[in-house]
Amino acid sequence: MGLWVSLAAVVCALAVLGGFFLARYLNDPLRTLEPFPVSKYMEGYKALAGSKFRANLRVENDLGWKEGVGRLMAFSLRDDSRPMVVMIPPSLAEIYFTKGQTYEGELEVKEGGLIYANFIRKN
Repeated sequence: MGLWVSLAAVVCALAVLGGFFLARYLNDPLRTLEPFPVSKYMEGYKALAGSKFRANLRVENDLGWKEGVGRLMAFSLRDDSRPMVVMIPPSLAEIYFTKGQTYEGELEVKEGGLIYANFIRKN
């Protein structure tokens, strides 16, 4: 009898753990986005305007902050060392960026070709 109770407890624990990881995966806002196409963006941003992408970013430089507008940052991507300028909106102002840190985020190409971070989290 004790063996069956132990086995049932292990099965329940595994089911709960599996459910946790499945829910975490399904709730990831970046899982359905395509990777940011740096080369295509560098050739001409207009084809990407309004599109959202996933990107693994490395902090290169902080270019400045303007109240109510946001922070302008230079990042490189994991697969491409060319620097890209990204606008971090005031809604993400609580994030403290340090050169060399890596982040994962949702990027959107907006009017004029400026890249905005809609969502960003530390790796």
